[in-house]
Order: sequence, then structure tokens, then C-alpha cells
Amino acid sequence: MTGKDFTDPSEADEPTNGEAEVQPEAEGADANATAPEAQEGASDDELTIEDILDAEQTDDAAEADHSDYETQLLHDLKRLQAEYANYRRRTEEQRHIEIARAQGEAVKGLIPVLDDLDRAEKHGDLAEGSPFGAIAEKVRGVAERMGLVAYGAPGEAFDPQQHEAIFQQPIPGTAEATILEVVELGYRLGDIELRAAKVVVAVPAE
Repeated sequence: MTGKDFTDPSEADEPTNGEAEVQPEAEGADANATAPEAQEGASDDELTIEDILDAEQTDDAAEADHSDYETQLLHDLKRLQAEYANYRRRTEEQRHIEIARAQGEAVKGLIPVLDDLDRAEKHGDLAEGSPFGAIAEKVRGVAERMGLVAYGAPGEAFDPQQHEAIFQQPIPGTAEATILEVVELGYRLGDIELRAAKVVVAVPAE
């Protein structure tokens, strides 16, 4: 055997291309290294599910809050509508009252004239067909068109809310206070009392 043919067995086992031989232990180490990563991935999946559940609960809570907000908003809207309706009603009532008062002040100027006409009629100065009679009818017509209403007549029950008793006359057989004589007629315009009727009242005799 020549020196050229002699080969060391340890050198024959080494790779001739300069690449390191992969050891089985290294492969096993790599496999063990990937196991925690797989476990970590499983943990990530579980957290994602919990996040989804939390998100659903958050959506439900947000939807409930939105529903409560809509309910409160609707309640506030109805309350405002009711307040506005009441405001309009009060304003309209107040407007009618102010109009009636203004008309009442204007009509009050006619009351003394109507009193004079009543006295003239009692004395026979307003004969039908006479010039003064025609004037009296026109004045009374104007007062009626303005809404002026006269009240108070003999025989009516006495009402202290509407009548002013200037004298009480005890009369036998009288069961309740009644108007015996009207001194001045009362006048009202709508619900506004312009003047109470001045009357003589017949009362039961003791």
C-alpha cells in the first residue's frame, strides 16, 4: 500500500463539500422551539373570543343607552308640546279678556246715556214714533251690537253677586229675598261685570 492510497478513516467521515451536517438533535430542538409558539397562538385565539364577547356586551350596553336616550328625548318633546299648548291656551284666553276689557271701557261711556233713556221712558218722554224715541232705539241698538247686556227686573231672586241692594222692604208672605224695584239696571259685557244692578229688595217679614 502506498502513501497515496492510505486514507484516515476520520477524514473519510467528514463532508467533502464544506457543508455542516445537520444533526438530529438540532431538528429536535427546532421542533421543541415551535411548540411554545403554537401554544401562544392558541392563547391568542382565546383572547380574541373574549374580546368578541366583550365587544358584543359593549354593543348591547350602547344600544340600551341609545334606547334610553330616545325615550327621554321623546318624553321631553311631549312635555314641551304640552307646555306650548298650555301657553297658547293661556295667551288666547288672556287676549280675549283684554279685548273684552277694552270693549268694556268703550261701552261704559254709553251706560249714563242708557240710564237717561230709561228715566225718560219711565216719564213718557220716549213715545213710539217720536224723534226722541227713534234716537233711543238707535243708541240701544249700538249698545246691543257691542255686546252690552242689561239685567235686573222686578220679581227676580236677589243675587248679591249681581245685585246691589240699596234698600230692604219687609213684606208679609215673602218666602225669599226678591227684587221689588230696579233703581238702575245692571250691565255686563260677556263675562265682565260693568255695573251691578241697584235694586230694592223685598225680604220676609219677621
